[in-house]
Amino acid sequence: MFLTDITTAQAGLYGLLGYSVVFFGLILLMVVVMIIGKCFIAADKKKKEKAEKTVIPAPVAEAPAAPGAAGDLKLHNVEPKIAAMLMAIVADKLGKPLNELRFLSIREVEE
Repeated sequence: MFLTDITTAQAGLYGLLGYSVVFFGLILLMVVVMIIGKCFIAADKKKKEKAEKTVIPAPVAEAPAAPGAAGDLKLHNVEPKIAAMLMAIVADKLGKPLNELRFLSIREVEE
């Protein structure tokens, strides 16, 4: 059977059959991809729910602030602005509020 032996109607029928097979394959592939996507979404949702159940935030009790000032501060050759920065740095490094610390004096060390 050679190509010259088929009619125009048969060629059209073969063409339609070929196109329908290709489109059926594409539709089937699209359905498979959608199903796999929904499976991944469901697995991700289960993983998030499990993570939310296992991580329970602990209640944070706020410590009351220490009352008032801690006395007089003597500055020796140091500007008040520099002294305030030094006290803030020390409080930050110690991890304590500034009003819980007591500074007696601040002196500049000269070499």
